[in-house]
Amino acid sequence: MFSPLELNTDHQSAPVIHIIHENDTWVAPLRAALAERGLPHTEWFIDDLALDIGTPPPEGVYYNRMSASSHTRDHRYAWEATRGLMAWLEAHGRRVVNNRQATGLEVSKVEQSIALHAAGLMTPRTTAATGAGALRKAATYWQDAFILKPNRGGKGTGVRLIRNAAELEEVLASFDEYTLDGTVVLQEYVKPADGRVLRLEFVGGRHLYTVSIDAGGGFDLCPSDACQVGNVYCPADGRAKFEIVPDHRPAELDRCLRFLKASGMEVAAMEAAPDAEGRLRFYDVNINTNYNAKAEKKSGVPLTGMGAIAEFLGQELAAVKASEAAQVGRNTTWS
Repeated sequence: MFSPLELNTDHQSAPVIHIIHENDTWVAPLRAALAERGLPHTEWFIDDLALDIGTPPPEGVYYNRMSASSHTRDHRYAWEATRGLMAWLEAHGRRVVNNRQATGLEVSKVEQSIALHAAGLMTPRTTAATGAGALRKAATYWQDAFILKPNRGGKGTGVRLIRNAAELEEVLASFDEYTLDGTVVLQEYVKPADGRVLRLEFVGGRHLYTVSIDAGGGFDLCPSDACQVGNVYCPADGRAKFEIVPDHRPAELDRCLRFLKASGMEVAAMEAAPDAEGRLRFYDVNINTNYNAKAEKKSGVPLTGMGAIAEFLGQELAAVKASEAAQVGRNTTWS
């Protein structure tokens, strides 16, 4: 792996796929999928970042996998660094998958809820509160239990079901540690009838498949195999925690696709809880999407999640190379 500062010195090299991330473990399956297809790639591990903005970025396709939960792995400023990196790449016209706009939505539950609602998708009743005093006041307007989330979380970090004043006081006592930006979200608790929520996976502007997830074990619903290590899971009905739903096409699918396109999210996952009428209530969107290999193998999907991403990135790289070759041809013609 290289730092962006080192890569800046080689900006005229042949185009490759550049993976932007801060978690080696989560990238491992993608490395394998790219290698299997013989696709040239390099990695930009973003934590501390020294970026020479006076030079152009290397050519190629940039795939942004920055996670909202990066701060939980001691990469406190990885997202802030990535935001600037996205601006630099886009200013130079580089092909970026999951762009700067997508990066902003990734780390704000408030902005996600607003954008989802504006796109005509149903969301749980939601209140945003900035500051401990605002949280205490906002909680008085809720008669029933509610979900409390840090505005910037990721991987279920900090998500809690608040059922009484004592549980609220626990959060208020350590409010500054609970939220990075001083903002929290209070959200209606939509309990799915069968105890399972849905995660719709999208790659390259199309719906890849939907995963049914048992939510009975808490709010950490990361499907990555690495996230399951050490977790104890034994559902009463004997079903697996992650199950792929064959041929799932919900009524909300077209609106989801329009929302993702408008948000710059080309590789993403949208999580929703079916309400009593079967309508999907969307409560989370993320661009650092992972997949459960065991569920994929059991369902026999024709293309795995990481395989689909690798093929999509390969297609985009081919388009960049074709555009570059065409430009060279035009320059030769006019010289």
